Amino acid sequence: MILICFLSSSMRIHTICHETTNKFGLVKLLSNKCMPSLLVCWGSAFLFIMSCAGTLYANDSNKPTRVSFDRHIRPVLNKHCVACHGGVKQAGDISFVYRDQVLPPNGWVIEPGNPEESILLERVTSQDPDLRMPPPDHGPALSKEDCDLLRQWIAEGAQWQEHWAFRPPQPRFPPKIKNREWILNDVDRFVLARLEAEGLQPSEAASPNLWLRRVSLDLIGLPPTPSEVRSLTDAVKNRGEAAYAAEVDRLLASPHFGERWASVWLDLIRYADSDGLGVDARANVWKYRDWVIEALNSDMPYDEFTIKQLAGDLLPDPGIRDLIATGAHRLTQSNNEAGTDDEEFRIAAVLDRVDTTWQAWQGLTFGCTQCHNHPYDPFRHKEYYQFAAFFNNTADSDLGDHQPAIEVPEDISEYESYESLFQQNANLQNDLWKKDHSFLTYDVAWHPLKLLHAKSNTVTGIEVRENEGISEFIATDALADETEFTLEAPLPEHCDPIAAVRVTISPLHAERAISDSEWGFVLSHVDAELFIPGIETIRKLVFKRVITDEPVPIYDPNESLNPDSKEGFSAPSRIYHSRQAAFVLETQCEVPSGSWLRLRLKNNAISAGFALVPRRGHVEISDDPTLGTLVSDANYDRLEQLKKDLSEFQTTELPIMREIPEHLSRITHVFDRGLFLTKGEQVGPGVPQALPAFDDSEGLNRLALAQWLVSPKNPLTARVAVNRLWARLFGTGLVATEEDFGSSGERPSHPELLDLLALQFQQTHQWSIKKLLRQIVLSNTYRQSATVTRELLEKDPNNRLLARGPRSPLSAEMVRDQALSISGLLSSKLYGPPVQPPIPDGVWTPFDKEEWKTAARGEEDRYRRSIYTYVKRSIPYPMAAVFDAPSREFCTPRRLRSNSPLQALTMLNDEVLVECAESLAGRMDQAGLTLEEQFFYGFELATSRNPTPTELDELVSLYSNSGGDEKRLQALTQVATVLLNLDEIMMK
Repeated sequence: MILICFLSSSMRIHTICHETTNKFGLVKLLSNKCMPSLLVCWGSAFLFIMSCAGTLYANDSNKPTRVSFDRHIRPVLNKHCVACHGGVKQAGDISFVYRDQVLPPNGWVIEPGNPEESILLERVTSQDPDLRMPPPDHGPALSKEDCDLLRQWIAEGAQWQEHWAFRPPQPRFPPKIKNREWILNDVDRFVLARLEAEGLQPSEAASPNLWLRRVSLDLIGLPPTPSEVRSLTDAVKNRGEAAYAAEVDRLLASPHFGERWASVWLDLIRYADSDGLGVDARANVWKYRDWVIEALNSDMPYDEFTIKQLAGDLLPDPGIRDLIATGAHRLTQSNNEAGTDDEEFRIAAVLDRVDTTWQAWQGLTFGCTQCHNHPYDPFRHKEYYQFAAFFNNTADSDLGDHQPAIEVPEDISEYESYESLFQQNANLQNDLWKKDHSFLTYDVAWHPLKLLHAKSNTVTGIEVRENEGISEFIATDALADETEFTLEAPLPEHCDPIAAVRVTISPLHAERAISDSEWGFVLSHVDAELFIPGIETIRKLVFKRVITDEPVPIYDPNESLNPDSKEGFSAPSRIYHSRQAAFVLETQCEVPSGSWLRLRLKNNAISAGFALVPRRGHVEISDDPTLGTLVSDANYDRLEQLKKDLSEFQTTELPIMREIPEHLSRITHVFDRGLFLTKGEQVGPGVPQALPAFDDSEGLNRLALAQWLVSPKNPLTARVAVNRLWARLFGTGLVATEEDFGSSGERPSHPELLDLLALQFQQTHQWSIKKLLRQIVLSNTYRQSATVTRELLEKDPNNRLLARGPRSPLSAEMVRDQALSISGLLSSKLYGPPVQPPIPDGVWTPFDKEEWKTAARGEEDRYRRSIYTYVKRSIPYPMAAVFDAPSREFCTPRRLRSNSPLQALTMLNDEVLVECAESLAGRMDQAGLTLEEQFFYGFELATSRNPTPTELDELVSLYSNSGGDEKRLQALTQVATVLLNLDEIMMK
């Protein structure tokens, strides 16, 4: 009865045979009377689907011969006990998350081998409401079956097990099966073994044309052309299995493969073309998106794909692509509104990187431990911040200019020629800095000045204090924009000539700033003058070069020599340690006895409304003649030439990750209750004890972390990746809760198959995504027809047993791209800046007043694939949002499907879809074809199959009722609209 009601109201999702689905959907669309029910049907279908969701097919209801803690006991404890005795709340110092708090010698509630002496069993079986656990006001008592499981488990020795996902995948022996002829590869063997155990048989194979449509959408996100369908059909007759393999190889080699699968990864890595939060200004990050597409097309091994994104900048001699890859973690949201604290949002970005890394690569809700221990899994609050320490020493802050960033050629074909110059520039710059830094930090060569006068030109006060024999200037009162400090001091008699001036800027509270940083500074201009006794003319000192304590500072320190600059030697936007810069004179200056130095420090920079003015500092000079070599070194001329050569390329800027030098590194604290203002214990980098430790605890950084993630010892990375690919192909993962492989998530429907594929992914396929996909889509499991019988619907409504082929709604990208492809409008252009296709009036009202510039009809950018559509977090592209694409504000492991009337309204009225219908009508309107042949051709374009006589008759009838030959193009457009709205093409 439920099935009949469902079919009577739904147009988008059908679970009956292929012929009935198409006939039903077509007839409904041809009738105007169906429109009111069309707007209602989506909710009914959605409720039906949700009522079936989450079904697991395990035989746990039968009493097992031996009880497994992980499979049988942990779910009982999670359901009834951990709310009070878990990771967060541990009443009576008992937690069922940690073994040592339950079992001897530290635990006392269970006596292994002796159920009757175990307090746990005594309390859960007690009839006294004052003694029973859980208490009546906390939940129902355990069932007799659950109590029997506990008793049996304790009697068998109460063996504790780690959660299945925390144990490494184990080699699996192929199970015995009866129907050996059905087996094409290992996938089929494990699936069939499960089906036979359940008394089921697999469905018959889908026809070659429908299989091709399915695999084409899955691998490249586009439907096949009629010629491709006919080619496969003929090839299967002649070559059999080899034809299927050849077709998969063709699709995997397509440049559109990367475009289809990039959207899956971009959901995880929360890619967007805007900052999010506050103003949500434009972010120029599209080069990272192109890197993902290119990496997938080239079949970059997943371990390499991982390492480059997490730590490409830490690889030996990182190339341009390695640095682009690190843009993955520069996609965090930022808030540049005036009055915001840059440190607060820098820390928010660091913690987002932690959460995203765990969700994307480990499939775990590790973010729960930001405020407390994990409620269900053995992850402790402290371990969250140990992991955060890996990300806490990158140079980025919550800056509006997204620094640090690099220039990248817009044309991807120029990477190689750019790479050579880029590497030369980076290596030379690093070599020069090492030499320069040795001069900067050679304290013997520097002589402190005793400041006698200091003044400010704004309300910012300044005074001079003596601190351990050093004369320091101290800023007082409020810090104002465009403040200029003027410092005057006599020069030492023994220091002659002057070669350089060293300025040290320190936090006002040096020790505290290491943990609680202060607002930083930017010396936007520095100049110096020499006063010589008896000479009225003031001698201006000319600085040639600025040396700083960073090899690659965010802002060019030499900008401090430019009077009109707002950048220069700086600590943007926070200062943790004392910072130093040496201003080297163009020529050394003789210093007559009694001379004075006047130094001006200008500060023109602000951040989030706060003036970046130094709070404390001192000045030193040097007469070391070797400093002159810093000016005359010919390598500086070579460096300038390399920069000039690089500037000849047409480039775009991309934010990247960059590590802070060790001597300027930050320290990491545990945040009490997750609040960054309440810092607790100091911690170093590390991973949870529940997972394998590092092989070497020395030199732990992001590179070591990335290598740990893809280590053979890590039990999760390969499983999570395999499950994600499986879910995109079958609609649901082997683990349905893709975002949660922990003990509160669902168990795998086929655990042995998941382990087998995880090991093959790492070992046999050498982390090749394409090889793994090839194996799955060439299985008979994947090739099955999606037709559902009444028996299968009753026994396996969600197809968790895989007794039929996959059938699921198309993603938002596929819906739009398929329509463009069928209509002949789709552009095949790869890569490039984001585009802005048509958008409904009234939607685009951004806070930052940015314009939405839609390309005119006929222009290529109007018809680019959806992967290139501009993603603004605060205003998602309407069509994408309607079809369940996320806003990309946070990591999204899986899209939750909806069935909204807005989807039907969008398909019938959106400007893009209307234009597609018009273009499809134009394709059908070909000279030399009869009317029925035109409909036949349009139907084949849309569905990859031939229409039935009944369907063809319905199309002819619609054409006639829409004006027929008198209004030929209008009538053909109505037919095309129906074809683009068939249930059949909205599903795969």
